[in-house]
Order: sequence, then C-alpha cells, then structure tokens
Amino acid sequence: MIDIQLIRSQPELVQQSSERRGSQFSVMELVELDRKRRAAILEIDTLRAKRNEVSREISGGERRSTDLIEEMRNVGSRIKLLEQGERDLASRLEKILLDIPNLPSESSPEGLEASSNTIVRRVGELPTFDFEPKPHWEIGQNLGIIDSQRAVKLSQTRFYVLKGEGAILQRALINWMLNFHTMEHKYTELYLPYMVNRATVIGSSHLPHFEENMYHDREDDLFMVPTAEAPITGLFRDEIIDASELPMRFVAHTPCWRREKFSAGRDTRGIKRVHQFDKVEMYKLVEPQNSILELDKLVDNAAEVCRRLEIPYRVLQLCAGDMGFPSAMSYDLEMWAPGSQEWLEVSSCSNCTDFQSRRSNIRYRPSDNTRPRFVHTLNGSGLALPRVIISIIENYQQKDGSISVPNALRPYMGIDVIEPV
Repeated sequence: MIDIQLIRSQPELVQQSSERRGSQFSVMELVELDRKRRAAILEIDTLRAKRNEVSREISGGERRSTDLIEEMRNVGSRIKLLEQGERDLASRLEKILLDIPNLPSESSPEGLEASSNTIVRRVGELPTFDFEPKPHWEIGQNLGIIDSQRAVKLSQTRFYVLKGEGAILQRALINWMLNFHTMEHKYTELYLPYMVNRATVIGSSHLPHFEENMYHDREDDLFMVPTAEAPITGLFRDEIIDASELPMRFVAHTPCWRREKFSAGRDTRGIKRVHQFDKVEMYKLVEPQNSILELDKLVDNAAEVCRRLEIPYRVLQLCAGDMGFPSAMSYDLEMWAPGSQEWLEVSSCSNCTDFQSRRSNIRYRPSDNTRPRFVHTLNGSGLALPRVIISIIENYQQKDGSISVPNALRPYMGIDVIEPV
C-alpha cells in the first residue's frame, strides 16, 4: 500500500508514477477523500472534547440547565453521524488504496508491455544438436514421464501428471534447491499452510486485485496459495521485529494454484502454463537502506541455480508496466528451451519496498527509543517448476530419445540417464 503521507505531499509524483505502470485512478479523488476524512475526525475530536468538558461541569454542579443537557444530546447525535460518515470515507479510501500498485523505481525501464523489458545479461552458449531437437511434450510422452491426457480425465486442461522418472526429477529438483538455498545461501526453510485466510492475501497484495485468478474455498473463506510469498508475508503481520533479527531470509516449497484466466488459448501444449505447479520461493525482510543490495543478492541466488544446472539463461529488468502489482523493481530470469525455441521465465525477483509491509503492518524498531518503521520485503523464485523441468528435458535430450540427468541432480535421482521404459 502506498504511504498516504506521500499522496498528501506529492500527489503529482504519485499520479505520474502510476501512469508509468498503466494504472488508471484519480490521485486528486484520493486527496479529497483524505481531506474530508481528516476534517470529520477533527470535528469529532472537537465535539467530544466539548462534551466531556460540559459533562464535567454539569456533574460538578457548576452548570446545569435543561437547554444545556439538550444541547449535549444534540452534540452526541452529531458525533454519531460524523463517526458513520468517517467510517464510510475510510472504507472508500482503503478500497482505492488497496487497488493501487506500488510505485516503480526511477531505474525501472519505461514501457507498459514485456517488449520494453531490458536484457541485462545472457549467460551460457545455446546448445547445438546433431539432430532436430524435440519439444518437451513429445519427449515426455515418448518416455512415459508426462501424461497430460489422463490429467484432463482427472481434472481438466492445464493440469498434468508426472510419472516414474518424471516425478522423481521434480522431487529431486525441489530437494536439491531447498538444500542449496539453506546450506549455501543460508536461508531458513519453512513448511507453510497451502491455504490462507483473506487477511493474509490482502496483506501480500494478491487481493483484491487478483481475486478472479485465485482458487477460493467459499465456506471457510480460504485461498489456495498463489505462491509461498503470500503466507511468508503473513507470518509477521501486525508485529514489530527487533532490528537485530534483520535481515530475515526464508525459503519454502509449496504447490501454487492460479486460474490462468487471462491466458486462455496460450501455450496449450505441454506443461508451460498450468493451473497447479510447484515452486521453491525465496523471501527476505530487510531494513530499507539495504533492500537494493539484497535484491541483487536475490537475483544472483536464483541465477546460481541456473548455472549449477548448466542451462543457458538470461536476466531481464522489467519495465514499469510489466512488473507485478507489489513490486517497485523486478528482474526475471529465463532459461532457454531449444525444443520449444523460446526463453522460459523460471524466476521473478522483486523488491516490494514497504508496499506489503504497510498492508500487513510489519515493522521493526531500528534502535531503542525510536519509532517503529516498516520493513522492506523481497521475493524471488528459486526456482519455479515445471519450466525448469521443461528446460532440463529439452537441453539434455539425446539423439536416442533419452535425457541425460544434470550432474547436480544425479545424487538426488540415483540415475544418470532417463531412458524409455
């Protein structure tokens, strides 16, 4: 959530920054609602003070008259009316604030679509083959490790079943990435609920903006997690953290659920764009002055997974209009898929500044006798499946139809090659 003080003091800046993201809303409407609400609060406080003063005088016998008592009844009625008006104004103000994305950093490239994203670097040579490389959906079907047809029978389109070495490959990736981030990058592993309450996904800023794209249990008003980012943000909601505990670095594996309503008809073959997928998520809570440096480290932690898997990848800085709702600065990591002939996003690393912590009321106290401040939050995939599986299948495919297992995963899989059954 954007700081209301910033909107009051620099409405033009907020309007211009939001327009960079393609966000349509009136800052001046917010300013006017805020002005009316503060005026109502001031009047309420003034009337309460007057009522309290007169009440003391009446009870002390200093003043007593029928007219004065009647006047105080009218004051009480006026206070109730103003309180209801203030609540209505506060509700309207919050509704607008909750639907405004974070302000992009000055360094984020201009643009409203992915075509304006900037390639920061590309690492690794694209593989060459002495045969025509196949896409993962053909290889997976031929090896019997991906079954999309039976997944449709179980659920619907955009679900998939992994079988045999396909399921083992996914499990090996998850275990290896969790160990990698905890042992080498010193993240603390979490096991999290896969369903969270409304307050949690409002705090992480997935609601109200993305509600149509989330799976929801109406009876208990719980949401299937779109990513571990949501429950990790909620861990410290309404808490004040001691500065000595920062930075906090967490990693968690969860399945993730998304309706993909806004991508109908796209990428229907294979397992690239699906409703249920697994992901290892990295998350940080840091002091504001360190968040830019921590974002660089986060990107490198994700990139190191790509390097250890020995798969070509590239890093893109996202333009203002292509960033996620809570992000002020974002980088995407994409792996090359030679069979599909495309770059696949496997991680998006974002600095959300104090946007989520304001919504979730997560603060820290820099030192004794200082006022609490909002922490900065960062998140990034480390990495997301199944696109890593796609990249492994397509980069490590062999002429005989088998798949060579990346060296980093061989101790976790117990085999060197995935061969036809």
